[in-house]
Amino acid sequence: MIDAPTFRSTLGRFATGVTVVTARDTSGRDHGMTVSAFCSVSLDPPRVLCCVERSADMYPVIAGASQFAVNILTTAQEAISRRFAEERDDRFDGLGYTRGVTGCVLLDDILAYLECSVASRFDGGDHMIVLGDVIAAGAADGRPLLYYRGGYAQMER
Repeated sequence: MIDAPTFRSTLGRFATGVTVVTARDTSGRDHGMTVSAFCSVSLDPPRVLCCVERSADMYPVIAGASQFAVNILTTAQEAISRRFAEERDDRFDGLGYTRGVTGCVLLDDILAYLECSVASRFDGGDHMIVLGDVIAAGAADGRPLLYYRGGYAQMER
Protein backbone atom coordinates (compact mmCIF):
# COMPACT_ATOMS: atom_id res chain seq x y z
CA MET A 1 0.00 0.00 0.00
CA ILE A 2 1.34 3.46 -0.79
CA ASP A 3 1.72 6.22 1.76
CA ALA A 4 -0.58 9.26 1.90
CA PRO A 5 2.01 11.85 0.69
CA THR A 6 2.79 9.76 -2.42
CA PHE A 7 -0.89 9.25 -3.14
CA ARG A 8 -1.64 12.98 -2.73
CA SER A 9 1.33 13.99 -4.89
CA THR A 10 0.37 11.56 -7.63
CA LEU A 11 -3.27 12.65 -7.73
CA GLY A 12 -2.14 16.27 -7.72
CA ARG A 13 -1.05 15.70 -11.33
CA PHE A 14 -4.71 15.31 -12.29
CA ALA A 15 -6.21 18.73 -13.03
CA THR A 16 -9.76 19.14 -11.77
CA GLY A 17 -12.41 21.77 -12.09
CA VAL A 18 -13.39 23.68 -8.97
CA THR A 19 -16.94 23.72 -7.67
CA VAL A 20 -18.86 25.02 -4.70
CA VAL A 21 -21.47 22.54 -3.52
CA THR A 22 -24.42 24.09 -1.68
CA ALA A 23 -27.24 22.58 0.36
CA ARG A 24 -29.69 23.59 3.06
CA ASP A 25 -29.91 22.05 6.50
CA THR A 26 -33.19 20.97 8.11
CA SER A 27 -33.74 24.49 9.49
CA GLY A 28 -33.33 26.03 6.02
CA ARG A 29 -29.87 27.50 6.66
CA ASP A 30 -27.54 27.63 3.64
CA HIS A 31 -24.24 25.76 3.65
CA GLY A 32 -21.53 25.44 1.04
CA MET A 33 -18.02 24.18 0.52
CA THR A 34 -15.39 24.05 -2.19
CA VAL A 35 -15.26 20.63 -3.83
CA SER A 36 -12.85 19.45 -6.51
CA ALA A 37 -13.85 15.78 -6.14
CA PHE A 38 -16.76 16.02 -8.55
CA CYS A 39 -17.56 14.24 -11.82
CA SER A 40 -20.29 13.04 -14.12
CA VAL A 41 -21.46 9.46 -13.67
CA SER A 42 -24.23 8.82 -16.17
CA LEU A 43 -26.09 10.44 -19.07
CA ASP A 44 -29.16 8.26 -18.68
CA PRO A 45 -30.24 9.06 -16.06
CA PRO A 46 -28.26 12.31 -15.78
CA ARG A 47 -26.19 11.69 -12.64
CA VAL A 48 -23.13 13.22 -10.96
CA LEU A 49 -21.14 12.54 -7.84
CA CYS A 50 -19.26 14.61 -5.33
CA CYS A 51 -17.18 13.61 -2.34
CA VAL A 52 -17.33 15.35 1.04
CA GLU A 53 -14.71 14.80 3.73
CA ARG A 54 -16.15 13.45 6.97
CA SER A 55 -14.36 16.14 9.01
CA ALA A 56 -15.88 19.00 6.96
CA ASP A 57 -18.59 21.13 8.53
CA MET A 58 -20.65 20.43 5.39
CA TYR A 59 -20.61 16.69 6.09
CA PRO A 60 -23.64 16.49 8.42
CA VAL A 61 -25.58 18.83 6.13
CA ILE A 62 -25.00 16.79 2.96
CA ALA A 63 -25.48 13.57 4.92
CA GLY A 64 -29.03 14.66 5.73
CA ALA A 65 -29.93 16.73 2.67
CA SER A 66 -32.30 15.49 0.00
CA GLN A 67 -31.01 17.99 -2.57
CA PHE A 68 -27.83 19.90 -3.39
CA ALA A 69 -26.43 22.18 -6.08
CA VAL A 70 -23.04 22.20 -7.77
CA ASN A 71 -21.71 25.62 -8.81
CA ILE A 72 -18.88 25.32 -11.37
CA LEU A 73 -16.52 28.26 -10.93
CA THR A 74 -14.80 30.50 -13.49
CA THR A 75 -11.21 31.73 -13.45
CA ALA A 76 -12.49 35.00 -11.94
CA GLN A 77 -13.83 33.17 -8.87
CA GLU A 78 -10.68 31.95 -7.15
CA ALA A 79 -11.50 34.14 -4.12
CA ILE A 80 -14.91 32.45 -3.84
CA SER A 81 -13.26 29.04 -3.96
CA ARG A 82 -10.89 30.07 -1.17
CA ARG A 83 -13.76 31.50 0.90
CA PHE A 84 -15.75 28.27 0.73
CA ALA A 85 -12.63 26.18 1.47
CA GLU A 86 -12.11 27.98 4.81
CA GLU A 87 -13.86 27.21 8.07
CA ARG A 88 -16.12 30.24 8.50
CA ASP A 89 -19.77 30.95 9.25
CA ASP A 90 -20.24 33.89 6.88
CA ARG A 91 -19.42 32.23 3.55
CA PHE A 92 -22.43 33.72 1.77
CA ASP A 93 -22.16 37.26 3.21
CA GLY A 94 -21.81 39.84 0.46
CA LEU A 95 -22.07 37.32 -2.39
CA GLY A 96 -24.70 37.54 -5.09
CA TYR A 97 -26.79 34.48 -5.66
CA THR A 98 -30.21 33.18 -6.59
CA ARG A 99 -32.07 30.08 -5.55
CA GLY A 100 -32.63 27.28 -7.97
CA VAL A 101 -35.61 24.97 -8.26
CA THR A 102 -34.28 22.98 -5.29
CA GLY A 103 -34.00 26.10 -3.15
CA CYS A 104 -30.22 25.66 -3.01
CA VAL A 105 -27.88 28.59 -3.62
CA LEU A 106 -26.70 29.23 -7.18
CA LEU A 107 -23.84 31.72 -7.07
CA ASP A 108 -23.82 34.65 -9.50
CA ASP A 109 -21.54 34.61 -12.54
CA ILE A 110 -20.65 30.92 -12.38
CA LEU A 111 -19.67 28.91 -15.45
CA ALA A 112 -22.38 26.31 -14.92
CA TYR A 113 -24.64 24.73 -12.32
CA LEU A 114 -26.33 21.43 -11.67
CA GLU A 115 -29.16 20.95 -9.19
CA CYS A 116 -29.56 17.45 -7.88
CA SER A 117 -31.70 15.23 -5.76
CA VAL A 118 -29.67 12.79 -3.69
CA ALA A 119 -29.86 9.33 -5.24
CA SER A 120 -27.41 7.47 -2.95
CA ARG A 121 -24.64 7.92 -0.43
CA PHE A 122 -21.66 5.59 -0.06
CA ASP A 123 -18.78 5.16 2.32
CA GLY A 124 -15.62 6.42 0.66
CA GLY A 125 -13.11 6.01 3.49
CA ASP A 126 -12.49 9.46 4.96
CA HIS A 127 -15.08 10.88 2.52
CA MET A 128 -18.73 10.27 1.76
CA ILE A 129 -19.58 9.77 -1.91
CA VAL A 130 -22.88 11.41 -2.83
CA LEU A 131 -24.66 10.48 -6.07
CA GLY A 132 -27.07 13.06 -7.35
CA ASP A 133 -29.74 12.83 -10.04
CA VAL A 134 -29.60 16.07 -12.02
CA ILE A 135 -32.98 17.80 -12.12
CA ALA A 136 -31.88 21.21 -13.48
CA ALA A 137 -28.75 22.58 -15.11
CA GLY A 138 -27.45 25.61 -16.95
CA ALA A 139 -24.22 26.91 -18.44
CA ALA A 140 -22.63 30.19 -19.52
CA ASP A 141 -19.56 31.10 -21.55
CA GLY A 142 -16.26 31.49 -19.78
CA ARG A 143 -13.15 29.69 -18.63
CA PRO A 144 -13.12 27.15 -15.80
CA LEU A 145 -11.16 27.55 -12.60
CA LEU A 146 -8.84 24.55 -12.28
CA TYR A 147 -6.95 22.99 -9.40
CA TYR A 148 -3.58 21.39 -10.16
CA ARG A 149 -0.66 20.29 -7.96
CA GLY A 150 -1.99 22.04 -4.87
CA GLY A 151 -2.81 25.37 -6.52
CA TYR A 152 -5.16 27.13 -8.88
CA ALA A 153 -4.54 27.03 -12.63
CA GLN A 154 -6.08 28.28 -15.84
CA MET A 155 -6.51 26.76 -19.27
CA GLU A 156 -4.27 28.23 -21.92
CA ARG A 157 -6.62 28.06 -24.88
